[in-house]
Amino acid sequence: MSIETKKDLDSLREAGRIVRLALDTMEAAVRPGVTTNDLNTIGAEVLYSEGAQSAPKVMYGFPAEVCISVNEEIVHGIPSDRVLQNGDLVKLDVVAAKDGYLADAAVTVAVGEIDDEKQALLDCARAAFYKGLQVARAGNRVNHIGKAVEREVRRRGFAVVRELAGHGIGRAIHEEPTVPNYNDFRARQRLTNGLVLTIEPMVISKRSPIMEAADGWTIQTTNGAWAAHYEHTLVITKRQPMLLTA
Repeated sequence: MSIETKKDLDSLREAGRIVRLALDTMEAAVRPGVTTNDLNTIGAEVLYSEGAQSAPKVMYGFPAEVCISVNEEIVHGIPSDRVLQNGDLVKLDVVAAKDGYLADAAVTVAVGEIDDEKQALLDCARAAFYKGLQVARAGNRVNHIGKAVEREVRRRGFAVVRELAGHGIGRAIHEEPTVPNYNDFRARQRLTNGLVLTIEPMVISKRSPIMEAADGWTIQTTNGAWAAHYEHTLVITKRQPMLLTA
């Protein structure tokens, strides 16, 4: 969507605040021995206590309130009785809906102690996001974001997941434009003032095809490559974008 009124901006900021609160509360609970169901319960409690809903659950029928993906799982993991182990990477992804407005963000969290390569992968996803953010200005093209993201990922020795992308958001989870994480010349729409979208690098430790798991939701690598994911919802302006989920 594109912001047209103060109510639009205020409502999106409120949805973004709730997403941030849910992510921060879940992240604080990440440790060895915790299950992904435990984290989902924590996230759900935040959403409901703030008068919000899980947008994936309401709009797509996702079987939990929060997407939680571990290690080689990239996105859309279903919380379960899986117990987090020391050295895991867990991706927390929250999309909150309140009063008809949505915000979306994700973070990758280390479980206990992780090795240098996993830390580098985690750091890469975050750094690539901020490289994309630097060119997310009104007048630039959508593919400028992906070009900046992929350049940083390659510089750090990792690979982007080309099949998955960021997206417009606001009244629905996935709106136009699609925001690829590479220099996709098909994504040459101009970014416009007030446009609301997500930038979300999904980075893997080595190139791999991806597949949908048997549960019908989880997207993961096929060769066991580990993944990291970092995402914010933002508003395009002529200068620095406004981060709604920071």
